[in-house]
Amino acid sequence: MTAPPGEAVIDVADLAKTYRTPFTRRRVEALRGVTFQVRRGEIFGFLGPNGAGKTTTIRILMGLISATAGTAKILGNPVPSRQARARLGFLPEQPYFYDYLTVGELLDLAGRLFGLDAATRKRRADELIAKVGLDRARTQALKKFSKGMMQRAGLAQALINDPDLVVFDEPMSGLDPIGRKEVRDLILELRDAGKTVFFSSHILSDVESVSDRVAIVIRGQIQAVGSPRELAGQTLLGVDVTLRLDDPHGAAADEIAARGDRVRRGDRELSLTVAADVDVDELLAFARERGARVVVVAPRHDTLEDLFVKSALASDGGTAAGAAVTEGP
Repeated sequence: MTAPPGEAVIDVADLAKTYRTPFTRRRVEALRGVTFQVRRGEIFGFLGPNGAGKTTTIRILMGLISATAGTAKILGNPVPSRQARARLGFLPEQPYFYDYLTVGELLDLAGRLFGLDAATRKRRADELIAKVGLDRARTQALKKFSKGMMQRAGLAQALINDPDLVVFDEPMSGLDPIGRKEVRDLILELRDAGKTVFFSSHILSDVESVSDRVAIVIRGQIQAVGSPRELAGQTLLGVDVTLRLDDPHGAAADEIAARGDRVRRGDRELSLTVAADVDVDELLAFARERGARVVVVAPRHDTLEDLFVKSALASDGGTAAGAAVTEGP
C-alpha cells in the first residue's frame, strides 16, 4: 500500500523505549517521547551521536523490537505490519548475510522472500549489482567481501523489491570517500524516482549534502526538526571578506586588517573575518580608499555541525561526552 498524497510515509508519535541492562538491571530510557513525520518523496536524515537512539528508533519502525509507549506508522499501517513491509527496503547498520552465497544469490533469496517471479528477480539483481558497483565480484562468496563491499551488497538487497520507502541505518559506514559519494548519488536517484528515503548517520557532511529535512536526536529525545538550511542558517556569525591588494603586507593592508577578527594574507590577497554587527559597506569603502579590490563577501552562518554540538552540550548540561545513552537490543 502506498501512502496517499499528503500523508506521512513515517509517522512517529511520543515513542518511548525503556529497558534494563543485563546483570546490573539498570533502567535505561533509550527513547523519550520521540515524535516526527517523514513526508512522501523526501530524503529525511536522522542525525545523532552514537548511542543517541537512532538505531533503537529504526528497530522499532522495522518491527524488530517493541516500543514501551507511543505509536508508529509506516505507509499508513501500524508497526509492525505485513502491508508496510511489502513496500519497504531496509539496510541495518551491520548487515549479516550467509557467507557462502554470492551477491546474485543473496539478491535472488531476497527477491523470493518478497514473492518476485524468477524473471523479475534476475532483472532486478542484474540492475542492482551494476548500480552498487559489484559487477566484478559477482562470483565471489560474500565471506570474501570487504566491509565496504558488504555494505554495497546490503544496499542492493534493500532495493530488490523496488520499495516505496527505503530505510538505511548508517549506509555510509565502512565506505571510502568514493563509495560514500556513490551512496549519496544513489539516495538522490531514489528521491528523483519518487521514493522516500529515511537514513540515520553521524556523518554530518553526508546528512547535510542530501537531506531535504533532518531530525536531531540527543539522549533519546528530538532536539530539532527542519531543513539543514533552516536549522543551521538562522544565526549570522560574521562575514568573510577577501580583498586583492598589490602588497598584502604593506601599511594599507595593515590598516584594513586591524578591522578584522581573523586575518589571512596570501599572494596579493588579504582575507579577514569581521563580526556580525560590523558595517560591511563602510569596511569595503574603507578598503577601496586604500587601493583594495573586493573579491568575495560571504556571510558566515551556523553549520549543521555547530547546531549538532550545541544541542548535545545543551542536553547534557555542557558536556558533549555524556550526550549518548546506551541503546537497547
